Amino acid sequence: MRKVLQPKKLSDPRPRYSQAILTKGGSLLFIAGQTAVDENGNIVGKGDIEAQARQVFENIKTVLKAAGGTLDNLVKTTTYITDIKYREGLGRIRQEYYKKSAP
Repeated sequence: MRKVLQPKKLSDPRPRYSQAILTKGGSLLFIAGQTAVDENGNIVGKGDIEAQARQVFENIKTVLKAAGGTLDNLVKTTTYITDIKYREGLGRIRQEYYKKSAP
């Protein structure tokens, strides 16, 4: 069994994209690539890596909550940035969200 998760607080990219898929038994969740868009599909923080990173982490939290989880349940993430100059800003925000330990 698989369940498509499309939290109401995130923009709806369907029909060809799902925010997350919850697998049988609810023990494994695959979260789709998250970007800095709000629930209306607007880009948040144009030119501001920290604002964009915050939006991405809030989107991830929203998906996790819809599946009954938290950031503490993550075991792996993959992050892409378009320029190395964004690394420090992203790192600061990442530390705000991963207080215990990063996945």
